[in-house]
Amino acid sequence: MAVLVALGAFLMTLAGGWTALRVTDRRHLVLGLAGGLMLGVVGLDLLPEALEAAGTEVFGVPAALLLFVAGFLMAHLVERLLAVRQAAHGAEETDGRAPEVGLTAAAAMVGHSAMDGVAIGAAFQVGGGMGAAVTLAVVAHDFADGFNTYTITSLYGNARRRALAMLFADAAAPVLGAASTLLFTLPEPLLGGYLGLFGGALLYLAAAEILPEAHHEHPARSTVLCTIAGAAFIWLVVGIAQ
Repeated sequence: MAVLVALGAFLMTLAGGWTALRVTDRRHLVLGLAGGLMLGVVGLDLLPEALEAAGTEVFGVPAALLLFVAGFLMAHLVERLLAVRQAAHGAEETDGRAPEVGLTAAAAMVGHSAMDGVAIGAAFQVGGGMGAAVTLAVVAHDFADGFNTYTITSLYGNARRRALAMLFADAAAPVLGAASTLLFTLPEPLLGGYLGLFGGALLYLAAAEILPEAHHEHPARSTVLCTIAGAAFIWLVVGIAQ
C-alpha cells in the first residue's frame, strides 16, 4: 500500500517540474514562486519536523537548529569553493554560478524526496490513518519539490536534459524510499538531524540565490506576490495535513 500511494508523489513531482518547464517566458515569476515554496517548506514543514524528531540539545541549543545553521553554512561554502575552482581552471560559469551547485542542491532534494517515501512507509507501519495523513502531506508538497528541483538545476546553467534527469530522479525517489521501509527502520533522531541540515541548505539557496535572481531584472510587485503565494501554499498544505 505504501508503495502504491507513493506513486501519487511520483506524479505530483513530475507535474511540478512540468509547470516550471512550461513557464520559462515568465522566469522571474517562476523564481519568485520557487523562493516562496522553498521558504514555506523550510519554515513550516522541515524545521518543525526536525525539531520534533531530533529532540536532543547540544549546549542548550536543539541539535536540529545547530544542523540547520550548519546546512546553511555548508551550502554557502560549497558554492564558493566550486566558483573559485572553476575560476582557477578558466571554466565558464553561467551568470557567475557553478552548474555543480545546482546539481548538488537537486541531489539533496532527491535525498529529501526519498526520505518522504520512507516517512510514508513508516506511517503505514503505524496504521492506515497515519499513513493517509502523511501521504496527503507528501503528495501535496511534492509538487513544490518537482518545481524547485527543475528550477534550481536550470538556474545554475545546467542543460535541460540534466534538469529533466534530476526531476525524474526526484519523482522516483519517494517510491524507492517507501519500498525501502520493508527492509529497515530509520531512527527518529537521525531523521530529525537530516531534516535540519537539509533545511538550512535549502534556505540558503532560496534567500541568497533564488529570490535575488528573481528580482534582478524584474523587480515587479507580481514577483513578490508569487513569493508570498508560494509560502502561503505550503502553509495551506501543512494545515490540511494536520
